[in-house]
Amino acid sequence: MMLLPHLSRRQVLASAASLVAAPAMAGLFGSAAQGAGMPLGPSMPTHYRFKLGRFEVTNILDAGPVLDGPWPIVGQDRPQTEVEELMRQSLLPERKFRPGFTPTIVNTGKELVLFDTGNGENGFVPRPNGGWLANLLGPAGFAPEQIDVVVLTHAHADHIGGLIEGGRPLFPNARYAIGDVEFNFWSSEDRLAAPPSDNEYVSAKLFGRNVVPLAERTSFIKPGGDVVPGIRAVEAYGHTPGHLAFHIESEGKQLLVWGDCAHHEVASLAYPEWHAFFDMDKAKGAETRQHIYDMVATDRLPVAGYHTSFPSLGFVERKDRGYRWLPISYQFSL
Repeated sequence: MMLLPHLSRRQVLASAASLVAAPAMAGLFGSAAQGAGMPLGPSMPTHYRFKLGRFEVTNILDAGPVLDGPWPIVGQDRPQTEVEELMRQSLLPERKFRPGFTPTIVNTGKELVLFDTGNGENGFVPRPNGGWLANLLGPAGFAPEQIDVVVLTHAHADHIGGLIEGGRPLFPNARYAIGDVEFNFWSSEDRLAAPPSDNEYVSAKLFGRNVVPLAERTSFIKPGGDVVPGIRAVEAYGHTPGHLAFHIESEGKQLLVWGDCAHHEVASLAYPEWHAFFDMDKAKGAETRQHIYDMVATDRLPVAGYHTSFPSLGFVERKDRGYRWLPISYQFSL
C-alpha cells in the first residue's frame, strides 16, 4: 500500500497553481530543444597534449592575434601579388594571417622542461592579445612552481617576455638554459645602439631586465649538448646569432622543437628564401633553414613550430623548389 504524505489545504492550492502556471512558463521560455541560446562567440583550444614515447608534450597558446600579412613580414623581397597568390592557392586569406606563439612543455617523467616563455608583460604581442602563458598554465595542468627547466631557443621579446611577471621570476624553482653564443650576443652593449623602435633594441632592453638577472641559475649550452637526458641542442644559427633548435627523443620517438626556423607554415616553407625579413644573419639563416627543412623532410621528423598555426605541430615534405607543411591532426599521438 502506498503511503501518501499529509498535505495541508494551502499546499494543495499552491501545487494546483503551479500546475496551471507551468504551461504558460514553458511557453515563455521554450524547451531546451526548441530555444536558441545566446551566441557565445568564436572559440579555439589553448593547449594540446600528446605522448612522445615515455615523455608527454604540451603546447600552450601564448597569443592569438590576426595580423596584416604575411607579406611583407614574409616575402618582402618578392612582389606582394606573388605571396598573395601562394596564400590563395593554399585556401588561406591573402592579406591576413594568424601566426602561432606556442611555448612547449615536455614532461620527461623526472622533470618539466619549458621551451620559451611567450610574450609576457612586454613582449611582441602585448596583453590582452598576447602574454597568455602565465594564465593558461593552470588550465593546461601546470603551476609555475612545477617547472624545473626553462629553455630559450633565442632571446627575441616574444620568447623571453614571460620570464618575469610583476617584477619576479614567473618560474621561481627553475633553472635556465640558453645558447652561449646567444647569451653573449645579447649581453653586449652594442645591441642598444640600434634605433629604439628596432626589434634588436627592444629585445636587448628586455634581455637586460628578464634574462641577465637569472644568469647565476643559467646553463650556457652549445649545439650537441644535452639540456636533460633525451633533449639535445641543435645548431640553428641565423635568425639570431645563437638560435638553437632542440631534438627530443624518448623510446625511439622523436620531435624537433625548432623555435623560429619558420614564421608562417605556408609562405616560409614554400620558398625558404622568402623568410629573410626576420633573420639577423640572412645568409646564415637561409643556409640553416635549408638544412633543417631537409633534415625533417628526409627523416619524417615531426616538428613543434613556434610560429605555425596552433597546435603548432606538423611534418615537412619537399614540394617543387620548396617545402610543404603538413599539420598533425588533433588525434595525433606519437
